[in-house]
Amino acid sequence: MRIDDLPESERIEDRRGGGLRGLPGGGGGLGIGTIVVLGLIGWALGIDPRVLIQGAETISGNDSAQQQTSAAQSGTPSDEMGHFVSAVLGSTEVQWTAIFSQAGKQYERPTLVMFSGATTSGCGSAQSSMGPFYCPLDHKVYLDTSFFQDLERRFKGCDAGSKSCQFSQAYVIAHEIGHHVQNQLGVLAGVQEQQRGMGKAEANALQVRVELQADCLAGIWANRAEEKWKFIEPGDVEAAMQTASAIGDDRLQRQSQGYVVPDAFTHGTSEQRTRWFMAGLKSGEVGSCDTFRTSRL
Repeated sequence: MRIDDLPESERIEDRRGGGLRGLPGGGGGLGIGTIVVLGLIGWALGIDPRVLIQGAETISGNDSAQQQTSAAQSGTPSDEMGHFVSAVLGSTEVQWTAIFSQAGKQYERPTLVMFSGATTSGCGSAQSSMGPFYCPLDHKVYLDTSFFQDLERRFKGCDAGSKSCQFSQAYVIAHEIGHHVQNQLGVLAGVQEQQRGMGKAEANALQVRVELQADCLAGIWANRAEEKWKFIEPGDVEAAMQTASAIGDDRLQRQSQGYVVPDAFTHGTSEQRTRWFMAGLKSGEVGSCDTFRTSRL
């Protein structure tokens, strides 16, 4: 994937800053001296020291998250990963602005938050273990870029170290931007309203359609961006398909528990995610992404 010609976005909120203390995925935690003091206090008061230690870690983590948020830098980051994320985001801005304009609508650009370990979001706590996600309440995408390493090493989403992994990473970002597009079009609000009166299996099935549509919208971005910048290189699309397959519900369930529970799917199978991304990539048209009225997902 070539990013040299892609326009970089300044709508990046960089909260990385070396990780967080006391939160999963963060570094450090409580110091040994603090733990000893809390242990003595617990012993003197007849309280299980573990309760005090856990409470202190939670406070420490929340404080760190707030510090990380307040220390955020806005604009294009200066490091290589920051430039890459900014370029992908910038290319989505160009394409979706044009698509919305053609439909007589205005595209409101989202903000992408880069963080390490954990941070706060308009939708609650954001942790690296959650993976990238879009929060419709604050119109921001949250991304701990360590997820890209997980994609290569743990999920085998692309061949570790290969240049084609960049296109897989771009697909992940474009998928989350797809959710922002859905939010602007009123899709997310409509789905949430329907889900309120549904059982868990039905609600999950509807969520799958949301996610597959976001995959298709990511494909539209790739189609339009390739037409404008010719940035896709041999092996890139295959790597993105490998990623879509690696993070399908069926494959993840089989890896984690040894069996598949379709009623618990929330993102779609490997085959479905691959097919819908390709539908958008081949057509480049929003009309090809209606996952809600099709009988075949």
